[in-house]
Formats: sequence, structure tokens, C-alpha cells
Amino acid sequence: MAQERSGGRTNAMLLHVLLALAPIVQTPPSRTLVFDAPAKHFTESLPIGNGRLGAMIFGGIEHERIVLNESTMWSGSKQDADRKDAHEHLAAIREKLFAGDGRGAQELLQQHFTCAGSGSGYGNGKDVAFGCYQTLGELVLEFGAGEATDYRRTLDLGTAQAKVAYTQNGVRFEREALASGPDQVLAFRFTASKPGSISLRAKLVRKESSLVALAGRDLVLAGELASGQKDVHGVQYAAGLRALAKGGAHSYDGEFVSVRGADELVLLVAARTNFVSGTDATRAVGDLDRAATKSWSELAERQATDHRAFFDRVALELPRGPSADRTTPERLAALERGEEDPDLAGLLFDYGRYLLISSSRPNSPLPANLQGLWAEEYQTPWNGDFHININLQMNYWPAEVAALGDCTEPMLKLVEGFVEPGRKTARSYYGARGWVAHVITNPWGFTSPGEGADWGSTCTGGAWMARHLWERWLYSRDPAVLERIYPTLRDAALYFDDMLVEEPTHQWLVTAPSNSPENAYLDAQGRGVNTCMGPTIDQQIVRELFGAVITASEALGADPELRAELTAKRARLAPHQIGKHGQVQEWLSDYDEAEPQHRHVSPLFGLYPSDQIDPRTTPELARAARVTLERRGDASTGWSLAWKIAFWARLGDGDRAWKLAKLLLKPSSASDPLRYHGGGTYPNLFCAHPPFQIDGNFGASAAVAEMLLQSHGAELAVLPALPKPWKDGRLRGLRARGDLGVDLAWKDGKLTELVLHSPTPRDVKVRVGDEVRTVRAE
Repeated sequence: MAQERSGGRTNAMLLHVLLALAPIVQTPPSRTLVFDAPAKHFTESLPIGNGRLGAMIFGGIEHERIVLNESTMWSGSKQDADRKDAHEHLAAIREKLFAGDGRGAQELLQQHFTCAGSGSGYGNGKDVAFGCYQTLGELVLEFGAGEATDYRRTLDLGTAQAKVAYTQNGVRFEREALASGPDQVLAFRFTASKPGSISLRAKLVRKESSLVALAGRDLVLAGELASGQKDVHGVQYAAGLRALAKGGAHSYDGEFVSVRGADELVLLVAARTNFVSGTDATRAVGDLDRAATKSWSELAERQATDHRAFFDRVALELPRGPSADRTTPERLAALERGEEDPDLAGLLFDYGRYLLISSSRPNSPLPANLQGLWAEEYQTPWNGDFHININLQMNYWPAEVAALGDCTEPMLKLVEGFVEPGRKTARSYYGARGWVAHVITNPWGFTSPGEGADWGSTCTGGAWMARHLWERWLYSRDPAVLERIYPTLRDAALYFDDMLVEEPTHQWLVTAPSNSPENAYLDAQGRGVNTCMGPTIDQQIVRELFGAVITASEALGADPELRAELTAKRARLAPHQIGKHGQVQEWLSDYDEAEPQHRHVSPLFGLYPSDQIDPRTTPELARAARVTLERRGDASTGWSLAWKIAFWARLGDGDRAWKLAKLLLKPSSASDPLRYHGGGTYPNLFCAHPPFQIDGNFGASAAVAEMLLQSHGAELAVLPALPKPWKDGRLRGLRARGDLGVDLAWKDGKLTELVLHSPTPRDVKVRVGDEVRTVRAE
């Protein structure tokens, strides 16, 4: 428990702190998505997942479509996409950049410095070696006809269970759906108020690369995805469906399981691929066998207990608006009309936590992708891949602060998997030691530049991912974590140790060539150019990486010579610059942007997620960051809005952050794409890029946390960006860097309770507004 100290004595008056012996939040608020009609579109359906298996519940009455997912359903295969002679052209490319000829450098890059082959297929990689994340298929259910009334469809975030209920022909029907982590199945139960009322036909459907057959008691869907390479096998998969009925009769009718007159029915779906060695159809049937031995109550209790072990770590209460008890789409519409509903921010925060728990568990084979776990397509937008110029990073921004650090394990393993292929890429393109990864990647270890020089040459994607390893250490302070991550961090730094070059004007050390992610500047001829050297975000990422390796090597007593070299080079990196508009300059020269409102706000990486720009330690840069944000504007794509909310939180402007959060929560409709042109929120709270991209959900969760707690630098900032409408609230379980747990409460905008938890008692500097006091963490 925390105690605030002043001159060594407890002082309960300062900072309005009331030291509480009881937990700040006794029970978490109800967190449920509510609908009064079946889903017509994917972005109205309800997601469930166990970190590997997922499903989307539409809740149809006469015809139900349940989209099925398995996280390793990837086409493509391992390939060598490096150009072996690319490094021979590096000097010529740099000479163009030194001479101010970015256009000429970009042309050389396109000719000699992109990946070999087709790369990602320009985002359509289903049938090429890069591959694409795909749907597993669908569970299709056919019911009897009849008008339904009193319809309700819900998703309880606390239990991770979805339900559908309606009355038809005088009978109340209920359906329940869950994705079990302990039992590794998707489970669906069907009950009715009148015995003998459950009748349906069920089948597994996949439009491509599939065959359905009866195997014993199960319908089995199996196939092989395209590898994109001749004579190379793709991922092989199998999914099984088993019906467990009480009463009535069931039979197999071709591709269907038919159930007639049952009192209760449970359908189990299991799926496996051979992405993990030794996993095949036999194991999927084994999952069904084990789950079938348990009652529904056992399955549901095991699943809910497993989920709560993650979800109940944190609880947030914010003021509820007048429409808080209405359906989720109605709440979104009311907010758009001007009704204040701060609790929607709480729901958005918890939804992001829910989605991360559901798509990325400690034992998940892959991290959350661009759509987390949920996709209905065979050619998913942008391949449903791992973009590493912000998107995969944003997926994991809320993990540490929301006490889900263990859920980063699949992402950490992906980054560690970059090292071997990334070493080859570093040698082929830069003649450098260490490892590099650029902009896009997949489960097959793709680290080459992308196929387009205008976007695919960003060279700091891997280093940005590596900072998440460092964050794992900063939050946990676990010596075993430091031992584990150091080799990966060190070798990422070795690449830049060799790759950095001295630019001719100031003799600063810069990256070259590179891009400021996906953005273009206007050259002297007014042409849009992407290729550059030393964009601000690169310098910030390298500065942070070098600092992490320096600190880690000191702590471990390792690599003193490298430490000295990185220290010297870090001091020579191009500094932040303020441009002619008063903005944080995005490029080494003060170019104007080809698109001033571009979605990537890359020069403010140093503001968030990094802390190199700070209102207190670098006030001039913080003012310039504000100018950058004003020039970019508020409206943007979904994930960009989430990032901007975090920026305004870091600048201490809670009201502006809430304004942008309401923009992010603006209703977007899949059936009416002209409803809202920028980012927003679909009826099921999925983030609209558009189309659906899950990074905005995760970024929003992180941004809400940043409004309430910041742990950058030497201070813990409590309620640093509290909007006026969020005047009362309670929070339990957030994590701060330094292995701290934080509980707090506030009333009328003033902190009333604060409890800090630490494995070892220590004093912590805490800032509330302009006051800083020492608080005892125990």
C-alpha cells in the first residue's frame, strides 16, 4: 500500500490523497456489448477467441453464419526475398541523397533495393510466397422458420461469452458461445423453454482449398493453403464439428449434421494446422474427444475462469451517460448527437483489453495481426499481416500498462525470429552486422524491404519492434527478461552501428536510405518524394535503441567496447529540429509535406510511445509537437486517431484527447461506406480504418490509460490528462514502469485515493498536477 510522505511523515492532506486499506474497485463494472437484432455485416457480429481459435457471432434467426478463425491459417511459405547484390548499389543511392536528389535515389531504390520477387503482392499476397492470413471457414446453421420477438444479442467482456435470445412460436430460445482456452475448442449451446424444441442443421463451409467428410462422429473440414512456390507444401489444416444432443435424434445428412427435437444441443468445433510441427487433423479430433467428456457447465466455468485470470487484473469506472443501458449502436449514436457518456471510453478501454486477451495469449503461436484474430476473407485487407511501421506495435501498446505483459509473448517470439533472416538482409542490402526488418512481415520471417521504394524502405521497423522487448524489462524488472532480450537488442544496435552514415551538412549520423513511414515531402521541384535520409522518427528510434543497449550492457556487465561505441555515436545522431512552421521537423531538411494531414504522425514518435519530447523536460519541443498536431488536424483514420489521443494525453490536454476519442467513437457503417469517410467505430466497436483494422482498438485502450497514468522518466504522473466530463472515477490494477501497480480514485476531478503496489517497499515520486510528493509503495 502506498503512503505519501513529506519530510518523512505521513501527510494525508497533500495531493488530496486518502490512503485506502481496501481495494479501490471492489468489483469491475458490467461490460457488455448489446444488440437488439442479428448482425447483417461482419462489423456488427461479436468476436470471441482463446488466443488461437476465434469466431464471430452474427445471431441469425433462421440462418446463422458463424465465421471461424485459427491464427495460423496463413498461405505462403518461407522464402529468400533478399537481393544479394543490393549492397553494391548502396553507395550510389547515398550519393544521390547527399546531393539532394531524393527522386533519383528513389528510382535507384526501386531498381536495386526493393525485395526480390513479388513481395506482399501489393497487399494481395494470398497466392504468392508472402502469403495472407485467411478465414478458417464458417459454421453454418439452419433453423426453422418463424417470426422472432424480444431479440437480444450480447457479449459479456468479463466472461468472454456471447449469447443470443429470442422468442419464436411461443418458445424462448437461447444460444451461448465461447472460445475455451483450457479445452481448445469453440463451444456453442442451444436451449429452449419447451422440451424437444431444438432442431437445426449444421455444416462447416470453406470456399477454397477444402474438402468436407464424415470421420466417425465428426464432420471434418480439411485442406492445404497455397504456398506460393512450386513444389513447396503450404499450411495444412483440419477442423472438426461434433454434435452432443440431449433428447431427440441427430444424424449425418451428406455435408450436414441434422438434429431433431432435442432438449439441449452442444456443438463443438476444434481446429489445428501443421504450422506448429506435429499438429494435424488427429489432434483436432483429440481436442473434440477431451472437450466432449465435460458438461456444458464445466466447459463454461473453465473457460470463464481462465479468461477472468487476465481480464480481472484491471477495472475502470467512469461516469455513465443517460444512454448507458441502451444498445451499443444506440450509445454510439447518442454520443455523436452530443450526449456525454464517459463510460463509453471505459468500454472502449476494456474492449481493447478483451480483444488482446482473445487474440494473443502467452501460448499463442502467433501475435495479433492487423485484424487481431478475426477475418472473414480469403484475401484479407493488406494480407492481414504484421505491418511494423506502427501497426503491430500499436497492437501491443496497452499490454504492459493494462497488466497483460505476459500476453506479449507471441510478439516477443516473432521479434526474436527476425534475427536469423534479418542478419542475411542486413548483409545483402547494407553490408552490415546485426539484423534488420523493414515495413512488413509474416510468419515466415520476411525481413526484406517491401516491393515499393516509396513505402518499403523504412529501415527501423525491426528496431521499433525491439523496443517492446525493452518495455517488457522496464515494466517487469525481471532479471531473466533482461538476460533473454539483450542479445536481440544488441544485434539490432549492431546493424545501426554499421549502417549509420555521416550526412554532409552537419556531419550528423543518420540512416540512409529510409522513409518517414508512408509519407512524402515536396522536393525543390515541387514533386512528392518518399526516399530520404535521417527522418526524425528513425533518429528517435535509434537513439532509444542505443540507450537501451547501453543501459542493459551496464546492468549485465557485457560488451564494454560496444557500449562505448554506441555512446559516442548516440551523441552524434541528428537532433530534433523545429521547422519553419514551428513544427517538429519530419525530415532532415525542412521540407513541406505532400499531404499535410497525413495519417502517420511519425516525427512525434518521440512524444508517444517514447518520452524524448516531454512538456516538462523539453517544453520547446512539446510546443512544436502541438503545432505538428494542429497542422495534421484531428480527423483521420481509426488507428491514427488513437495515436493522436495518446499525443494529447502526453501534452496534458485531457479535453482535447476526449474530443478525439469521441471522433474515434463516431459510428461507421459497413453497409454505408459514405456514412463517415474517416476513421470511426463499427457497431461492434471494431475500429474503422476503414476497413476494419484492430490496431485502433488497441491504441485507444493505451491512450485511455495514458490519460489516467503516465510513467515516463523519473516521475509517476497520476491523472495527467483528465477530461472535465470524467470528473469522478475509480481505477484498479494499472501497471507502471518499474514494476509498480497502481490503484486510484478521484472525485470532482481531484485525486481522493492512491495505492501503489511494489514487490519491495520503496519511495516513488508522484506528480498530480503541479505538485510532486514522495509516496511509499509497498
